[in-house]
Amino acid sequence: MTATTRRARLVTALAVVPLLALAACAGAQAGTDDAAAPLDDTSAKAEAVGLEISTSPEQNRVRSTEAADAIALLPAAIAERGVLKVATSAGGSAPLTFLADDEKTPIGNETDIAQLVADALGLELQLEVRAWADWPLALQSQDVDAVISNVTVTEERKELYDFSSYRNDQLGWIVGTDGDVESITEPADIAGLKVAVGSGTNQEKILLAWNEENIAKGLDPIDGGEPEYFENLSDALLALQSGRLDAYVGPNASLAFTAASSPQDFRVAGTLNGGWPLTAQIAVATLKGTDLAPAVTAALEHVFEDGTYAQVLERWGLQDESIDKPETNPPGLPKTS
Repeated sequence: MTATTRRARLVTALAVVPLLALAACAGAQAGTDDAAAPLDDTSAKAEAVGLEISTSPEQNRVRSTEAADAIALLPAAIAERGVLKVATSAGGSAPLTFLADDEKTPIGNETDIAQLVADALGLELQLEVRAWADWPLALQSQDVDAVISNVTVTEERKELYDFSSYRNDQLGWIVGTDGDVESITEPADIAGLKVAVGSGTNQEKILLAWNEENIAKGLDPIDGGEPEYFENLSDALLALQSGRLDAYVGPNASLAFTAASSPQDFRVAGTLNGGWPLTAQIAVATLKGTDLAPAVTAALEHVFEDGTYAQVLERWGLQDESIDKPETNPPGLPKTS
């Protein structure tokens, strides 16, 4: 790909919500005779779901203003440095985080949220791309100040990290349209299926819990007895297309985007909260003891109030995952025994 800006056709923002909701909630296929967009053609996929997305590294991000109350809470070292170092992963797909045309610049909803936080704190944003599994080490080594990368709040993580919530954690089950899976809404629906997931994620814990519940009830375990593991959604999608997988569970934002833009190949067969059987939230993670979380939460409160938070979620079609207000260290998923 080139670094030239590729912009999808502008469609009214009102068209985004119904189409994404259709894919996410009902798993229905949108009728179209057009060939499916290539899996790596984000602009074409965005056009199909009614979003205008630039895949250029030069992002015209939504910007906020400085919040004096948030700036007053900043740790002195960060305030003096004048830079907020934020780690994010780019191994996923739109609309959360993915690489721009230059194949090195992370863009997406998470990077836009990072920009808003930095704006409200009066700091320059410095983004660093890290593998998702490496975010705890990035914080513990203090290479970065914060992680904004679809991280779920858990009680276990709260022992080492602080959290400032900004989005609901919604998961989805994506399947191939040529497969036999009709819907996935409960553990029994995955009995005997070949299912994939990302390693070290909360969705992996849920998948394993569902599998154990089925075995305890005398139902078939998932095919092979354990999940297949994929770190990149694109690899899982290829496996679904080839029939090597029956289903993949992951962040619904990316799965709904994929299903709505390639309805000939994929559909979302069901959704669930990432805290199943409880509810969970996505949050900015900071290292406990750095005292940065109160400033980040205050920055988020500012962008919630000035409307820029809503603008970012609308830009990426994630309005359905918005929360009413940010919190510092909200209740997290309980520890597993």
